[in-house]
Amino acid sequence: MVDIIMKEMPEDLVIYILLMLPVKSLLRFKCICTTFCNMINSSTFINLHLNRTTNAKDELIILKRSFKQDEPNLYKSVLSFFSGDDANDLKPISPDADVPYLTTTSACVFHQLVGPSNGLIALTDSLTTILLNPTTRKYRTIPPCPFGIPHGFRRSISGLGFGFDSIANDYKFVRISEVYKDPCDKDMKVEVYDMSIDSWRELNDQQLPMVFWSPCSEIVYKSNFHWFAIADDTVILCFGMSTETFYYMEIPDTCHWFDGKCYGLVILFKSMTLICYPDPMSTNPTENLMDIWIMREYNKKESWIKICSIGPLSIESPLTVWKDDVLLLQNKSGHLMAYDVNFDEVKELNLHGFPASLRVIVYKESLTPIPRNGDSTEVKQF
Repeated sequence: MVDIIMKEMPEDLVIYILLMLPVKSLLRFKCICTTFCNMINSSTFINLHLNRTTNAKDELIILKRSFKQDEPNLYKSVLSFFSGDDANDLKPISPDADVPYLTTTSACVFHQLVGPSNGLIALTDSLTTILLNPTTRKYRTIPPCPFGIPHGFRRSISGLGFGFDSIANDYKFVRISEVYKDPCDKDMKVEVYDMSIDSWRELNDQQLPMVFWSPCSEIVYKSNFHWFAIADDTVILCFGMSTETFYYMEIPDTCHWFDGKCYGLVILFKSMTLICYPDPMSTNPTENLMDIWIMREYNKKESWIKICSIGPLSIESPLTVWKDDVLLLQNKSGHLMAYDVNFDEVKELNLHGFPASLRVIVYKESLTPIPRNGDSTEVKQF
């Protein structure tokens, strides 16, 4: 009966109404009738929903944090899901979920959340990578890279990127690793995973600087992925998801590898932003200022401008930007903090985890399916 009624309504009107509904309601509507199910599952509707007009109130937050267990060196990691309000408070929208597959040791402080890309987020501990849609709660593991290294050599994963290649219409992972026998003599190795063919491949003859990791150092922006690296000095290493080429982006002249600061990358006011923050190991309170630099024109060194210095703050690291002007941070005790750039206000939120284990991604609801390749790819629900 519902199918018959729906067929008598203009399809454009039905789509317009459905686009105003939250994903939770859309998933329920799929069970009402075949017409709804086919329409909501179609790539056309998914793309319309993905590109619909939204604002800061539509933003949601996924928080990964870890907690120490009774057994030595054992930690439990969970994902928490929140919406926000005008007072920069976070409200849970669903129960916490256990993080599947990732390490449960003290390596939880090296977990990374990468994304979002069309609503999909990658969660990795370097060895295992999970691709998930936090809205639909679907996820799958990415197969391990099959390429080995010569006998007697060691490998260290120094960077992992995830993004969408709009030209090939494909999601990709790129992994950068150091291969060495002598720690002072390292070669950089690059591998790319194409989700459309479910396969890894090597990018040969890549002369890259040493990539270094920090809790807020791996972001995708303008279809390019970005890491920090050390050439003659600190640079931002960039990788084009479509062109699969690397290039460097210089940071401000006053920022140096040995300046006693750590570095983070975020998108603030819709621009590439460099966060220079105090080394959390430092005990000198006079150095606890955090500088925020915005790049007004992408990949133009001369367009860097320092908009403010914040502090003194005792923070472990920045995490991400929320509502385009609120910087989320973790302090040294493992609590989540919010700094409003416009009003110069710092607020400690009632959320915490094991120190240095917090990771945050801001996302919007998406129906984007987890890509799969035939029946061999298992997509699970968490």
